[in-house]
Amino acid sequence: MEQKINAYNNILQLVGNTPLVEIKKITKNIEGNFYAKVEAFNPGHSTKDRIALHIIEEAERKGILKPGDTIVETTSGNTGFSLAMVSIIKGYECILAVSSKSSKDKIDMLRAMGAKVYVCPAHVSADDPRSYYQVARRLHEEVKGSVYINQYFNDLNTDAHYRSTGPEIWEQTNGQITHLVACSGTGGTISGTARYLKEQNPNIKIIGIDAYGSVLKKYHETGELDPDEIYPYRIEGLGKNLIPTATDFDIIDQFVKVTDEDSAHTAREISKTEGLFVGYTSGAAMQGIKQLAEEGVFDKNSNVVVIFPDHGSRYMSKIYSDDWMRQQGFFDAKNMEEAQKIEYIK
Repeated sequence: MEQKINAYNNILQLVGNTPLVEIKKITKNIEGNFYAKVEAFNPGHSTKDRIALHIIEEAERKGILKPGDTIVETTSGNTGFSLAMVSIIKGYECILAVSSKSSKDKIDMLRAMGAKVYVCPAHVSADDPRSYYQVARRLHEEVKGSVYINQYFNDLNTDAHYRSTGPEIWEQTNGQITHLVACSGTGGTISGTARYLKEQNPNIKIIGIDAYGSVLKKYHETGELDPDEIYPYRIEGLGKNLIPTATDFDIIDQFVKVTDEDSAHTAREISKTEGLFVGYTSGAAMQGIKQLAEEGVFDKNSNVVVIFPDHGSRYMSKIYSDDWMRQQGFFDAKNMEEAQKIEYIK
């Protein structure tokens, strides 16, 4: 009898069930036990695979998406890549409005995956017709048979993580998790994961990472969107200049703000200490842990899970480019050595 070949039907069956990896070297001087949920192990190399697949399959189930339709979305890059990947397998067209803050690597990847890409200025207000929010809405109105994913205001964004990321972390830690640390952009990852974990144990602390130049931390603390908080920053996929309804602020215990520079160096440090080649937001999340440790948030019994959202390959022209780091003023006397480890033999 001929044996069946053991293969997946397609790449979408690889979404989810990402590994939890203990991180020891970068945390050697921090009290507690630390574990990274490494989302780069998704087939599209980011946590956004989860929401792309879930939202599209729900739209199919409800009859909203039909063969030959077009998917439209606003993205800083990762959601777009995941949507383009799902669209290829399922036979949809994909149009993406992308922030100009997104790395060239991300934009090139989106085009390589067959998406039509509109690059929009990053530092304009959310209601400006040139913003990637408004451009996506306009394209949705103009393109017949299109579906706008609208991740910032789509409850399915949160639901995807409630159904997958949360249960995975609970099972992987055998219910021993004490703290969840995650970046907050749309808020879907942190909110959905937190909702599940808090249902299992309401004492788990949920800590969101925000950027300077973003309104999320102050909104969480005051309930007010302060325009004076808004100014340009470099980290992609973290923070916001509006309030996404996909974020459940009530379930988040605390926000911590991190700088562009610290986050960039910490991402590079993760790569060099843990061997995990991670993206900018992973550096931001780990930087948040460092700052929390200085405040005495953790003790020897803390079991901290940090979500590393994506892969470092998407930031080769940014944080992993010495030229870019110099241009931003991120190299000084204490860290110039890391930019001098290449020698050309002539």
